[in-house]
Amino acid sequence: MAIKNFRQTVQTLPPNPGAEILRYGWLKPDTISLGQGEGCAPTPDFINLASHQAMMDGKTHYGPVLGQPALREEIIDYYKRIFDVDMGTNRVFITASGTTAMHLALSSILDKGDEVVAITPIWKNLLGAVQLTQAHTIQVPLDYNDQEWSLDLDKLFDSVTPKTKAILVVTPSNPTGWFMSKADMARVMEFARERNIWVVSDEVYNRTLYDAVKAPSFLEVAHEDDLLMTINSFSKSWAMTGWRLGWLTGPAFAEDVIRDVALYDNMCPPTFTQYGGIAALKDGEAFIAAQMAGWKKNRDTVYNRLNANPKIETYRSVSTFYSFFKVKGENDSLALAKRLIDEGSLSLAPGCAFGNSVQEWMRLCFAVSEDKLNEALDRLEKVIK
Repeated sequence: MAIKNFRQTVQTLPPNPGAEILRYGWLKPDTISLGQGEGCAPTPDFINLASHQAMMDGKTHYGPVLGQPALREEIIDYYKRIFDVDMGTNRVFITASGTTAMHLALSSILDKGDEVVAITPIWKNLLGAVQLTQAHTIQVPLDYNDQEWSLDLDKLFDSVTPKTKAILVVTPSNPTGWFMSKADMARVMEFARERNIWVVSDEVYNRTLYDAVKAPSFLEVAHEDDLLMTINSFSKSWAMTGWRLGWLTGPAFAEDVIRDVALYDNMCPPTFTQYGGIAALKDGEAFIAAQMAGWKKNRDTVYNRLNANPKIETYRSVSTFYSFFKVKGENDSLALAKRLIDEGSLSLAPGCAFGNSVQEWMRLCFAVSEDKLNEALDRLEKVIK
């Protein structure tokens, strides 16, 4: 049936192959799904209890559009403690998910016809968020050589045109695990500053490095009035995917603009969940460390098994909880993803969901139990003989 009476931009949004595969796998009984980006650990009790207490205390009404002052203050303390960054609460905006933070950032700065230079691979939802603003994306792919991903900054800078309004970065990267060094961040920030263009940095995975407490943040190299917005979320490191709670940082002069846009989006983030966020930031370091230890063990298990398979090319990721790999002779990741479900009852994310440069790659989320992971790898190996 033809679609009528909707915006042309909405009607022409390309499908998200990753979401399509997830739905396809859900229809098949006994399918193991490692295609979605979340761990299997439940939200820790100390976070749940803080939110429950807030509910019992009557914190169930509308709150401030940009979030509870107590959570904004806690995020300021968090950045000082973990990143040694000082900033005011007028630079922190609480959002109902990291995805919402990204939409608020992009919709507040992009006009029809603007260009965004995006480092890829990148999750399809982010490209879709750009398209909804009627801006255009220029994809700049990472380079892959000798089991390592890297970014050619000259290639990135050469992709900027007079129409470029923003550079979009995901660091650490979903799905590759690559992250931008602080030195490169400084170069990107200087380049953007000279041209008066925005840097939008998705830093949702910046607590998932295996050999450090955190990944670099653009906030560590930026001036307080730079055209910089960073996106973060409680979903990954604090096991709060279903809570839909995140935050956005920007220059102080963006506060009123973001407030106005957020007001028309969803009025305010849920009130009681934000008290769970406060508890996560205050008391969550031990949980993060324990979770990372388990993920590191799983990372090594996946790498050792996949790397031993002569048909598979992969590498040992330095961050995130994803294994990214490709199968020799399999150039259509969507077709392979469907075959893994049909023949192996295993759902993985196809590389075509992450941009033009990784059509033959597959993403596997290993933030699950050892038993589930090993069973999934057994199923993968049976299909890829």
